[in-house]
Amino acid sequence: MTDSDETAKLDTNVPHSARVWNYWLGGKDNFPVDRAVGDDFTGFYPDITVVARHSRAFLKRAVTFLVQEQGIRQFLDIGTGMPTAENTHQVAQAAAADARIVYVDNDPLVLVHARALLTSTPEGKTDYVDANLHEPAKIIAAAKETLDFSQPVGLILMNILGHVPDLEQAVTIVEALLAELPSGSYFLTADGTNVIDGPAFEEAIGVWNANAPLSYHLRHPDEIARFLDGLEVLEPGLVPCSRWRPAPDAAGEDLREVDEFGAVARKP
Repeated sequence: MTDSDETAKLDTNVPHSARVWNYWLGGKDNFPVDRAVGDDFTGFYPDITVVARHSRAFLKRAVTFLVQEQGIRQFLDIGTGMPTAENTHQVAQAAAADARIVYVDNDPLVLVHARALLTSTPEGKTDYVDANLHEPAKIIAAAKETLDFSQPVGLILMNILGHVPDLEQAVTIVEALLAELPSGSYFLTADGTNVIDGPAFEEAIGVWNANAPLSYHLRHPDEIARFLDGLEVLEPGLVPCSRWRPAPDAAGEDLREVDEFGAVARKP
């Protein structure tokens, strides 16, 4: 696909979750329609920016842990969204220069920026797959061109399973992806929940779903736990992202519980 083809697919009049999330994180890769919906959302739920920051910090801590403590050297990051600071490949390769990362998304703007940012250490590699979460077989086949599936892989699904309305379908997608990974692989996931600021968050999500073509659905942690069935969930379990192994020097930070629960689990 050429850049002109991607531009033709790009509708700047419709908000996209990856670009809105980029806006909340302080990024610049978004359009007025994304900022408008993002501002409407924060009007109902101002803490979404806190959730976004803790979500990114959780990803950084978890990836660093998997590289430094568990020896993982390759990651499959599906639904990566817009490039921002401290992307998966930057975090992983800072901890191990030979780390290999495959990103997966299907937004044209994300693709353009990903291609511009596909930098890597000489020892490692970073690649991008243009595919949809609902195409696990296609994702795995493409990822195998970069990753060695005879060795453990870190599968990352951050804030994407909430875009699958039906829980059973989401579980099936996770199972299909995990089935292709070897023993000793890890699953890193997090998604929005409705147990801490439920009514306000649900109202804000309603604003999103009324304006965006791809809806998002908050879930109870018990539902998110379904994605972890059959895996060895690492301590402290499925918890608010802010509470997953916070840095020892984070005592002065805002570590309130946030309505996004995350976990890291190992495939036996």
